[in-house]
Amino acid sequence: MCNDYRLNVDLDTIATDFSDLKIRIDFPEGAPNLAPRDDIRITDTAPIVRASAGGGYELVQRRWSWPGPTGKPVYNFRSDGRSFGENRCLIPADGFYEFTDPLPVEGGPKKRVKDKWLFTMRDHNWFCIAGIFRSAPEIGEAFTMLTTEPGPDVAPYHSRQIVVLGRNDWARWLDPATPAVEILEPAAPGSLVVTKVNR
Repeated sequence: MCNDYRLNVDLDTIATDFSDLKIRIDFPEGAPNLAPRDDIRITDTAPIVRASAGGGYELVQRRWSWPGPTGKPVYNFRSDGRSFGENRCLIPADGFYEFTDPLPVEGGPKKRVKDKWLFTMRDHNWFCIAGIFRSAPEIGEAFTMLTTEPGPDVAPYHSRQIVVLGRNDWARWLDPATPAVEILEPAAPGSLVVTKVNR
């Protein structure tokens, strides 16, 4: 499952691209300084976009994952059969990673480091991942990524995939009246570009 993603997109680009979709985002906690990040990992703080109490939309920074019942971080959450309500959010990203066991080389040493694969969205510089947020004792608000069955681009690398949303679904996901089943689907064939990353 996705435990590492990338965001090398500046705040002006995010705000402008949302504005082009008639989604005006506010910054109730101030405009954050979004430095380029090749790796955002579990428990890191990162931006999310969500509906605001005043009826608009807002960008805030929150922790990725909350502690589950056993103490393990909840960084991915199965969407299958769930509806979700007022706690929907969008997670801006320009890539996400999956890791696979390396293929053995005949006569060579066993590699212990997993292969790292970067998934980007074809024809878009960045995209959003469907997420939810909630308050957790001791850490405050945090978010997690929603997962579904893998599409054909992801299936060779993992048995699940995070829900990658096209731009026409951003406002729909933030609207709790939109049935989740209409949006939380695997990525369409050929919509993701896969690149092996040197570690």
